[in-house]
Amino acid sequence: MALKLGIMGFGRLGRNMFRIAHDDPEVKFAAVSDLASAEVLTHLTRSTTVEGQFEADLHLEGHTMVTENQRTRIVHGDSPGDVPWDVLDADIVIESTGQFRDRATLQRHIDVGGAKKVLLSTPSIGEVDRMIVNGFNDDELTADDTIVTNGSSSIHALSLVLKVLQDEVGLKRATMTTVHAYTGDQQLSDTASGGLRWSRSAAQNIIPNSSWAAKAVTKLMPELEGRINGIALNVPVKAGSNMDCVFELEKNLSAEDYNAIMKEAAEGKYKDLLGYTTEPIVSSDVIGDSRSGIIDAQATLSLGNGMVKSIVWYDNAWSYAHRLLETAKMMAATIEAGEVK
Repeated sequence: MALKLGIMGFGRLGRNMFRIAHDDPEVKFAAVSDLASAEVLTHLTRSTTVEGQFEADLHLEGHTMVTENQRTRIVHGDSPGDVPWDVLDADIVIESTGQFRDRATLQRHIDVGGAKKVLLSTPSIGEVDRMIVNGFNDDELTADDTIVTNGSSSIHALSLVLKVLQDEVGLKRATMTTVHAYTGDQQLSDTASGGLRWSRSAAQNIIPNSSWAAKAVTKLMPELEGRINGIALNVPVKAGSNMDCVFELEKNLSAEDYNAIMKEAAEGKYKDLLGYTTEPIVSSDVIGDSRSGIIDAQATLSLGNGMVKSIVWYDNAWSYAHRLLETAKMMAATIEAGEVK
């Protein structure tokens, strides 16, 4: 059974998903919902500043975006419950507006819109059925999980590294700073919007921000409750982010020892999700990389007393689009198996 997908909020993340899977015979982009016009959405899918030109023919027929393998209806829905997903033949809705994060609101995609399951592209407010981090706990997904969050790109990068360290060495505590490319909800120039720092120009400033990653990870690893925290810095680059992590480990590791552990994990259990490089990379070098995180071996530092500093790179929009598609396929498989009544 193909993944029959609806997307609410067809921003960069949604358009990246379309680019990645438009020619996948197992994925049907049934419909996308956004407040922008069909012409603008099609143009932004065809031409993007970061990823470049769309690789195949893409055009608009009325309100339907058409490629060789997709006919995707574009509709205008403002909030969950506005779009009849069942009529549009979408089983799973990826909620990627960033605005609707609580269970009661997300449930409207199912109760009113007729979808079978909902996948949230940000951490939830309050409890949903499960948070999935691919490679960490995706094997726990069940047919009863109807509203799921995939967390965030930062949560995926941090979770995998912490999992490796906890399993191999033991972790006392950690701090992280996400150095993040600017995002669509920031301002090009100083404009009153949101908080005082968020009102400043994204193109000209390094802007401190809060991060969901550390708190969210403790839901997956409750043994780290109270022992991990972090912040974010939004910086003036179009794509390519990293996470600057400081770990206090249960045993002393040299930089070489740490790198060896991460290299083994990247080439073994977490292959295609965790990367490892000895190259002197910079942020633009990870644009278009599908892995959740890439260990920068040259940047690893050790004090020889259990304290280790590590840089983990990731393309925050492209890699996370891959994770969302993977999770949506797993959710569709539970429907296909007949486990959903």
